[in-house]
Amino acid sequence: MPARAPKGLALYATVICLLAVAAAVVSFVNGSWLGVVWILLAGLTSNMAWYYHRRRTAQQETAQQ
Repeated sequence: MPARAPKGLALYATVICLLAVAAAVVSFVNGSWLGVVWILLAGLTSNMAWYYHRRRTAQQETAQQ
């Protein structure tokens, strides 16, 4: 797997997380409980972004040694 892939995946997951938070806000403002699903999706994608960020950092540290 190329070294750039985790950075790209972390970026995509962060963008999806921000979009999910925006969708949750819009849903709650409109009085819909569907916002709960968007909050859960935001939590999942934030964990994915954190994982891929840490994975890339670990790969860079390993490459420097």
